Amino acid sequence: MGFPRPPDWLVYGGLLTVILAVSLSRRENADAPPAPPPPDEVEGALLGPITPFDPSVTVTTPDVPFVPAAGTAFSIAGQGRWLTARHVVEGCRRPALVVGGGRAVSADVRLSPRADIALLITAGGPPALAVTTAEPLRVGQRGFHPGYPQGKPGEVTSRLLGREVLKVRGRGQRDEPVLAWAEVGRTEGLEGTLAGLSGAPTMDRRGRVVAMTIAEAPRRGRIYTTAPDTLGPAIRGEQPADEPLLGEVVTVENYGRVADDLRRDLRVAQVVCLSA
Repeated sequence: MGFPRPPDWLVYGGLLTVILAVSLSRRENADAPPAPPPPDEVEGALLGPITPFDPSVTVTTPDVPFVPAAGTAFSIAGQGRWLTARHVVEGCRRPALVVGGGRAVSADVRLSPRADIALLITAGGPPALAVTTAEPLRVGQRGFHPGYPQGKPGEVTSRLLGREVLKVRGRGQRDEPVLAWAEVGRTEGLEGTLAGLSGAPTMDRRGRVVAMTIAEAPRRGRIYTTAPDTLGPAIRGEQPADEPLLGEVVTVENYGRVADDLRRDLRVAQVVCLSA
């Protein structure tokens, strides 16, 4: 007893479905990636250029011998180029990057003459964070600062307030344009000073470094970072144009996890001064 022969329309319909599926599977896919999320509602006007009327804050540095301090650095090129704050390593004879397991890698230093920026050089390094100094900044935009506050893993999030001038008096006297940010969140359980966060990247919501953390005003709840006017010249020629982006949108919900990943991959590392 044989099986009944299926109707012709069912045979031809099935064959047509197979042909259509094969054709679609071979079609070129040139879809664009998803658009970035819209700006936060609190973002305001574009940040303007430096003017003589920018508010200023004065910092006095004591004229005393160098006291070893710990800070944060981040990779800007996979061949072993890092940025940190100049005051973290200035005067240190043996700066090093902590790589875990009680080990540290020594680094050569190049100090920026006009800004609180230092370039660290090692023999190789992890993948870099992409740095941008050409992207327009907006008042109110969010920043994320992963690093080592108080010498321990931690992170802060902030909102951009505007431009200021950091007037450094004493050792290394200078007037430096900076960006002022209002702290709006930090690692749970982190209390008090953010010392040790100096040199940390300040990332936008696309994971790009737009500034570097250099100081804080705890009573005012403010964080000060480099401005594009000083960061751009300091890294010129050091980061290849094809350095990849982080590849992940950073939000208030995930910035702690993103920071943990960056520290685990040593794209963000702790800077120490080794004893001679």
